[in-house]
Amino acid sequence: MKFLAMTLIPYAPDPVTGVQPSTNERLRAVVDNAVMAEELGFDGYGVGERHERPFLSSSPPVILSHIAARTSTIRLFTTVTTLSLLDPVRAFEDYSTLDHLSGGRLELMIGKGNGAAQAQLFHVTTEDQWERNRESYELFRRLWREDKVTWSGKFRPSLDEAETWPRPLQQAGRIWHGSATSEASVELAAKWGDPLFSANVTNPIELYAALVRHYRERWVHYGRDPKDAFVGAGSAGYYAAKDSQDAIKTYRPMFDARLAAFKRSGMPVVFHSLEDAIERSSALIGSPQQIIEKVQRYHEQMGHEVLSINSDNAGLTPAQHRASLELFQSDVAPVLRNTIPSRPFPVASVSLTTTVSSP
Repeated sequence: MKFLAMTLIPYAPDPVTGVQPSTNERLRAVVDNAVMAEELGFDGYGVGERHERPFLSSSPPVILSHIAARTSTIRLFTTVTTLSLLDPVRAFEDYSTLDHLSGGRLELMIGKGNGAAQAQLFHVTTEDQWERNRESYELFRRLWREDKVTWSGKFRPSLDEAETWPRPLQQAGRIWHGSATSEASVELAAKWGDPLFSANVTNPIELYAALVRHYRERWVHYGRDPKDAFVGAGSAGYYAAKDSQDAIKTYRPMFDARLAAFKRSGMPVVFHSLEDAIERSSALIGSPQQIIEKVQRYHEQMGHEVLSINSDNAGLTPAQHRASLELFQSDVAPVLRNTIPSRPFPVASVSLTTTVSSP
């Protein structure tokens, strides 16, 4: 199994101290956490994309470029890039540039995004969001693979033998599809032979496992070998301690703050207590052995080879945060790497130099 640390960069007061970091401090903490993730042995670091309160993740290519400059080996994920909101030409230009600056470490994950405020900001409706996501992805995919593109669609101006620069370092780089609750992302991933990453956060596993099964069924429907289907999955929180009761006691203020935020926003509450979340959600809270057993149970239903955990440290002291991630790498990750096989992540497959003839 491979492991990602990821963040949506939520921006809120610390649930224990009540202290609100500055925007500058919060963004720099994201970069520092990515550096620590590489140091501790995580395979990837992911930055999501939101364009509304309470998140600071409106510019993932900028943040990931800074992380690329501070790291050297860790894969850089977009978790997810909201292509339904973006011009795919500009998105291509940003991420192709990032692919070069990172030395071919970019792992794109796309999705439609969610949230009413950002939909209003970009004039995207619930009626057209999935069509926008599909159209943007199919153009983006061509831009990544083809030197010149002729294309027409519904949501952006047409292209006629258009050239986009720079050409990516990973010329056939894979693109993951983030999946939450709809079959639309699953269908798009299976149609194009792309890997699927299940959010696996806000509901019990049954919903996500059903979507993963559907992905595998559609994968075969499109004539592909079942063993080539590739799945990752998220988790609804992480904190480990040698003693499970210590882990629960430390994590409780973070869970309570999240529960209060859900209630204030009017979002439906699925898990009404920390104990309920530990029992029925994908939250990884407890001793290393408890976390290992839970991931293995989830793997039996989803067959995922990649797992993401939250990298944020709100509610934790720096020492607690680092100790918990160190414990994951020392006591959890080795067991899961040995018991759950996973295919290797790619490396850059083309030269770092490109020759351009003079006009």
